[in-house]
Amino acid sequence: MTVMILGLLLFLGVHSVRIVADDWRTAQIQRLGEMPWKGAYSVIAIVGLALAIWGYGQMRLDPTWVWSPPVGLRHAVALLMIPAFILLVATYVPGNHIKAKLGHPMILAVKLWALAHLLANGRLGDIVFFGAFLLWAVFDFRAARRRPRPSVATPGMAGTAITVVGGLVAYYLFAFHLHVWVAGVPVM
Repeated sequence: MTVMILGLLLFLGVHSVRIVADDWRTAQIQRLGEMPWKGAYSVIAIVGLALAIWGYGQMRLDPTWVWSPPVGLRHAVALLMIPAFILLVATYVPGNHIKAKLGHPMILAVKLWALAHLLANGRLGDIVFFGAFLLWAVFDFRAARRRPRPSVATPGMAGTAITVVGGLVAYYLFAFHLHVWVAGVPVM
């Protein structure tokens, strides 16, 4: 669990700089330049995520059970992940109503993903892993709502349709093909 926590601290820590030290972040970007800042940020985030995922996998080899979730909650997770994927795609598709209305769909997608996975996983490592992401997303969303809202392309039905279809396709691919490869367990 130590490796997982170290990875979470690195990954979520670098993603929290804007929450806790936005002025320092801005000063570093001005001092270093945008591309070097993004490069260092990306390296730390990738290392942190890799450690968190590897540590999470190791934790699953010798789990400590806190509670045993009912099997039916897996279906709830499957349903909650549909809007989570649509929100994730809404982050990247310009001109969709979802991003225009919500402002920060990726953070909301992380919240939904983490909450859904907390419902269906009762091991201590699961609670730490998904709980850390949920807690981070709550604070990040709060901080993001305080900043001036970024300008977005004028929303239209085409952008929204592409977002929803793209989210459904991404959900299908991940749930039925990639989840086993990434997480080591089937969705159902």
